[in-house]
Amino acid sequence: MSTTAAPLAPQLDPYALAAELSGKHLIGGRLVASASGKTFDVVNPAKGEVMGRAGYGEAADVDAAVAAAVEAGVTWKALPARERGRLVAECGRLLTAHTEELARLVALETGKALRTESRVEAGVLADAFTFFGGLGGELKGETVPFNPKMLTLTVREPLGVVGAIIPWNVPMMLMALKIAPALVAGNTVVVKSAEEAPFAVLRACQIMAQVLPAGVLNILSGFGPECGAPLVAHPRVAKVTFTGSVETGRIVSRTAADKLIPVTLELGGKSPMIVMGDADLAAAVAGAVTGMRFTRQGQSCTAASRIFVHDSLHDAFVTALKAKVDAMVMGDPLDERTDIGTIVSPQQFDRVQGYIAEGKRTPGAAAHECSALPTDAALAKGLYVRPVIFTGMTNDSRLAREEIFGPVTCVIRFTEYEDVIAQANDSDFGLAATIWTRDLKTALDATQRLQAGLVQVNQNLVVQPNLSYGGVKSSGLGKEATLEAMLEHFTHKKTIMLNMA
Repeated sequence: MSTTAAPLAPQLDPYALAAELSGKHLIGGRLVASASGKTFDVVNPAKGEVMGRAGYGEAADVDAAVAAAVEAGVTWKALPARERGRLVAECGRLLTAHTEELARLVALETGKALRTESRVEAGVLADAFTFFGGLGGELKGETVPFNPKMLTLTVREPLGVVGAIIPWNVPMMLMALKIAPALVAGNTVVVKSAEEAPFAVLRACQIMAQVLPAGVLNILSGFGPECGAPLVAHPRVAKVTFTGSVETGRIVSRTAADKLIPVTLELGGKSPMIVMGDADLAAAVAGAVTGMRFTRQGQSCTAASRIFVHDSLHDAFVTALKAKVDAMVMGDPLDERTDIGTIVSPQQFDRVQGYIAEGKRTPGAAAHECSALPTDAALAKGLYVRPVIFTGMTNDSRLAREEIFGPVTCVIRFTEYEDVIAQANDSDFGLAATIWTRDLKTALDATQRLQAGLVQVNQNLVVQPNLSYGGVKSSGLGKEATLEAMLEHFTHKKTIMLNMA
């Protein structure tokens, strides 16, 4: 089992925990420094101060992590599947005991508000391991009626070492949806964390290393070219699962194609929300607040960043939506009063501000800025952006076509149903969509015609275990979060024929 010596006690001081984890990777069940000894700064985006230094992963560290995973894989895949599931479910139990600690740490490094965002994510992290832990017994094959004189059957086998590359917006949740099914299926895993948010996921893996055999789960921090690229290209990595930008996803896909290995890609979206004239206005407005992920500063692949509202409700909808967002408090992510935290990094801050400036210059467009920047002097260097609701924008504008990944949405007026369906589908992306209506016929028709991997009616729930998640078009390849995803993406099917005549 793991080389972790004593049970880890929850550490509720995120600064102390970041210091404890600074400069480290988890390889072979142990916290170790980078082979080069190099580190890089991790900045608290709410105060603009360095909160810790992460290990600078490079090819040598990738080699070490993959070697540990290969070695551990020999005994891990030989364990009965239900025993693997039991250990993964035990990870869920341990993570539940550390929920508050992980929530505070991810709030500190990402700028996501503790009360509205980070605690939710920490809870989903634990739930995902509990969910997938119960699916070990479902790794079933089939018997095939090929020839009555032969026994022909199929079995599910693990792929080997899985490379999992995760983003910074919901790092713990998206890590869980990758590694929990991979582990239950009998694979070993090497995670590459996002450079902006390496500590909470490292701590989560350290917690799980208390019950998992050493080397089954490894995690590296570092940058894409020096750490992510060697992981994808490594000859012993048999599968890559990646969440991030379309541009990087294409690079990952090309490298995997050269190796002829499978990939799962979740690459973002520009999700439409359609509000029909008969919709419940109050419910639709509340759904827009949730769907646009304003509490996450809009930093979500499924953010409702294109909101099409029928002409009869448009003005009332905008007024009510602005009032709702105005009432939200922007402040220190660790403050229980805070609804909205910060943008994650200076680069992302500049990108979002650039889109807002362009929107304000657009002829005919109006920018409705919401909420208020914090006045606390300690937050003066924080990456705070007021949410913006644009009206008068058309679906062919850059703000309506490109993924901003910030608290910016376009409310677009429409009159005809056929036209709004066409506009909603006129996008390079196809991750999620919602329609708000009281008419069952309209709802059913829209769910069939909207080009998205997840379509909801009169609600805008976030991704959860047991709900198939993944997009079409440039939003990616493959699905996550379900039993089917575990079987299709983390095992291969072997056909066995026995002829004893």
